[in-house]
Amino acid sequence: MKPFLLIICLSLLFIRNVFSCEYTNEEICQSIYIIEGGEKTNFPYGIKNVSCNGKEECEKVCLNTVRNNRKRFSDYGYKEYKTFLEFLASRYCPKEEYLCENWLGNLKFYLEK
Repeated sequence: MKPFLLIICLSLLFIRNVFSCEYTNEEICQSIYIIEGGEKTNFPYGIKNVSCNGKEECEKVCLNTVRNNRKRFSDYGYKEYKTFLEFLASRYCPKEEYLCENWLGNLKFYLEK
């Protein structure tokens, strides 16, 4: 491979990784909390499949989910998804589920606030 092409390829990989880490786990979880109903919901952070009691426990589950999916995205998710947030949305709220078609857009909206 020519050196110029190698530099471009490595630069693109670096840029992809930088943008996938644009937001902290805590910022992502706070936005998830808001879009999943905030104080008004019976399922903080939208956590329904894992047992957690109250906001603090559910926040830990959410943080673990975000952290674990960052690793998965880095390991293999980037092959199918352009950004970490797209990958996370596919795991956290798949489009096939009811009311999930706007989840990623809502997440991005609150992250940008």
